[in-house]
Amino acid sequence: MRKSAITAAAVTAVGALALAGCSSGGSQSGESGDASAKTITIAYQKTASFHQLDDLLQSVKPTFEAAHEGVTVKLQPIEAEQDQYFTKLALMNGSKSTAPDIIYEDTFQVMSDAAAGYLAPIDDYLADWSDWSQFEDAAKKAGLGVDGKTYGVSMGTDTRGIYYNKDLFEKAGLPTDWQPKTWDDILSAARTIKEKLPDVTPLNIYAGKANGEGTTMQGFEMLLYGTDSTLYNESTQKWVTGSQGFKDALDFYNTVYGEGLAPSLDVALDANIGSRVSTELLPKGELAMAIDGSWLPGGWISGDNAWADWDKTLGFAKMPTQDGQAPGYTSMSGGWLLSVGSQSKDPELAMEFIKLALNKENSLTYDTTNSQIAVRADVAEDPEYLNYNPSFKFFSELVQYTHFRPATPDYSQISSNIQVATESVVTKQATPEDAASTYDSGLVSIVGEDATEAGK
Repeated sequence: MRKSAITAAAVTAVGALALAGCSSGGSQSGESGDASAKTITIAYQKTASFHQLDDLLQSVKPTFEAAHEGVTVKLQPIEAEQDQYFTKLALMNGSKSTAPDIIYEDTFQVMSDAAAGYLAPIDDYLADWSDWSQFEDAAKKAGLGVDGKTYGVSMGTDTRGIYYNKDLFEKAGLPTDWQPKTWDDILSAARTIKEKLPDVTPLNIYAGKANGEGTTMQGFEMLLYGTDSTLYNESTQKWVTGSQGFKDALDFYNTVYGEGLAPSLDVALDANIGSRVSTELLPKGELAMAIDGSWLPGGWISGDNAWADWDKTLGFAKMPTQDGQAPGYTSMSGGWLLSVGSQSKDPELAMEFIKLALNKENSLTYDTTNSQIAVRADVAEDPEYLNYNPSFKFFSELVQYTHFRPATPDYSQISSNIQVATESVVTKQATPEDAASTYDSGLVSIVGEDATEAGK
């Protein structure tokens, strides 16, 4: 696969800096004698549609090894979709012999993984890293644990909107500059696609347990945060039960899947649905609309799944609030970090690798090729970043409407509860009302009655 031209420049530049830093004494990772015969392992996700992190780490590895004589960087890509990645990573962390030194960590897992003892605090290592001042405050906050310590360095953030195929819209008689104002507008367009283009799947919104957090964040929360309800009340620090917005979000699922506007269940509930949307269904014109994340174009610009005409074929629409109520649109943001494993034999050396991998040059490479919204100020204003991807402008503008998942240790359990609710609705095992009631009962069992409040 083609490497970005930025990568070569980054390796050259950081190599000189790293080698220069290696000559100074006193640092555990700076002296080749201390660092001899050491191995640091890096566990991270890789899929058919997500190879950009692997590209970055493969390019940084030889530079780091050259700067640290006797050190071997062992890359351990976990080839799995998101939920399976978390499961396999947890198994690795369960044993000191397999626990990685560096972990590719989802922001929503930081608090729970830090509390579980999987991650090491890195504040002392950040204190003398001049680059840390370039990171936005929100990005710094994303790596905090319950104890207020920092457990990871952000690689970038993201937003979510609606991708739509302009060619299919034109064939169906829909406007190619489409921008829905309400949920009903989305459903109306989907019904038109189904009527006019019966061989095309009108809309994908992720559902079910197999797609894990993709269901919760790209799917359910994109709906819920467009209602007058919320998942968690930040001011009272209580989880919300019995909200109408929760039921309405599930009712949207019931309509989309019940009317045959979504992929068939064998496709929708498959763990590979995320990859299929980006590498097959959208590029092949088999899917008219997809509620999805800002990172998708990263796989179309270069690599094995390059799609030459993606920017001409696809349009981008903001996700509307339920009835068009203020502020009119909504989005969700998350992101991933590189964290140091708590069982690392040399956390300082692991942190040195993270600093190298996420300096300006390498962050620029990763944020461009993976369609990330930059969290380093010097990257965000770099002309090479701004000109690389025609979708950056649209997705960056969604930040003003965005929401973040509750940053609590129990969020992952609650997210799984949401996935179960959506699956029970789309498979017709429960009505939206019954699924919402079951979710409420599960929520109380997770956090306790005192940590909940009635919603509206």
